[in-house]
Amino acid sequence: METLTPLAAVILLFLAVGIGFIFVHLVAGKFIRPSKPDAEKKTVYECGEPTIGSAWIQFDLRFYVVALLFVIFDVEVAFFFPWAEVFGKAQAVASAVMPADDDMRGWLNYGQKALALIPNTPENATTRRDFAGMGDLSNVPEGSKQATIDKWKRAFHANEDVGRQLMWVSLAEIVVFFGVLLVGFAYLWRRGDLEWVRSTLAERPASGSAPPPPSNGVGPVAAPADGVLVGAGTPTTV
Repeated sequence: METLTPLAAVILLFLAVGIGFIFVHLVAGKFIRPSKPDAEKKTVYECGEPTIGSAWIQFDLRFYVVALLFVIFDVEVAFFFPWAEVFGKAQAVASAVMPADDDMRGWLNYGQKALALIPNTPENATTRRDFAGMGDLSNVPEGSKQATIDKWKRAFHANEDVGRQLMWVSLAEIVVFFGVLLVGFAYLWRRGDLEWVRSTLAERPASGSAPPPPSNGVGPVAAPADGVLVGAGTPTTV
């Protein structure tokens, strides 16, 4: 039987803890909280106002547009965090200063920085072991210590270029990602979907035009051909 990979084990542990956390709180609330239902508590509650009419109505499209804007400019900001972590680690490797030959603590710190950029996969086991052993010459024979330090120096120069390339690639990726978001924002802005009063302004009559007829039947609304004004009250002959 195959054993679970560390990533799968972490995911399963996260799901188990999350489900258990929710279940325990729901069960505890069921037995602890008071239950006193009445007619007023069972009424429909919506934004503190009593509901009017049926719920089967067509909502304004701008509500969905604002929801999309929230997804684009709020939720997707979470994707900046993994990028920032990779960019920061690459920048730390690219801008690191080579330690002295006898600075074992410096070589150890550098090995940990480079190790953070190497995926923990079977094919990278040897590379990770080499960087994890930086700064430790306890198991190296006396005649091979300088050769080991020279090996660390070659790895340092190679990783300096790799870290710089990874830094620029990650920077280009986030610029493209952010550019796509700005294009979507500019498109919605150009369409006027961000103007909440757009429909109200469009319905206003132009300056100098006659006002629309009232809908409550009060006041004159027409002038028939026989010279009688039709409106509220008794018809009057002109």
